[in-house]
Amino acid sequence: MAGHSHWAGIKHKKGKADKERSKIFSKLSREITVAAKLGDKDPDMNPRLRSAIQAARSANMPKDNIERAVNKSSLNNGANFENLRYEGFGPDKVAVIVETLTDNKNRTASNIRTIFQKAGGNLGTKGSASHNFTQLGVIKIDKKEISEEKILELAIESGADDCKSNNELHEIQCSVNEIYNVKKALENKISNFISTEIEWIPLNNIKISKEKHEILINFLVSLEDDDDVQNVYSNAEFLD
Repeated sequence: MAGHSHWAGIKHKKGKADKERSKIFSKLSREITVAAKLGDKDPDMNPRLRSAIQAARSANMPKDNIERAVNKSSLNNGANFENLRYEGFGPDKVAVIVETLTDNKNRTASNIRTIFQKAGGNLGTKGSASHNFTQLGVIKIDKKEISEEKILELAIESGADDCKSNNELHEIQCSVNEIYNVKKALENKISNFISTEIEWIPLNNIKISKEKHEILINFLVSLEDDDDVQNVYSNAEFLD
């Protein structure tokens, strides 16, 4: 679930171990439940829910799990989740944004602060790190779905600002306000999406030498492993 940056690429190459799968499913289920609770339970009428379900399918979440997560939104279990953002600086003064979905902000704030401190970093106030990033709508599609030539043409037609491709996926970027309009246009030709999210894209990167990779990656993984954390973004550039 991590956001944009070279960190996302490294994580993708490392692959997801089975023991991580249940944690990923848990986070995706929470997003589906909250999206269904806040809007229509019909994905066609609720873009946030539709995107959450598509992300779950991309992660190979069983259909039963998805249906359970949607149905859970109808239960009056007293749990009110809210989206909270934390900002700070990790090892080597790398700027970090952590997006959470939590039903207990005191627990979440304490956990995030502890992870930063253990890594020798510090949690800052809102705005302290985010000025190093810009927010964009980012839609990711598996490379097997469509060719580079066709996705570029489709991205232009749909009103996107940029389209990039690597070995695994196509990444379409657009303004935050246009993300669901662009997505709807793409859905006319594409049915499977890896993710549709508003991401924090770094404006300037901090280069991390190879000998310091492990320290920073362990810090980012610790953040992602927290149950309340949905996305982690950094401006680290991992040098080979």
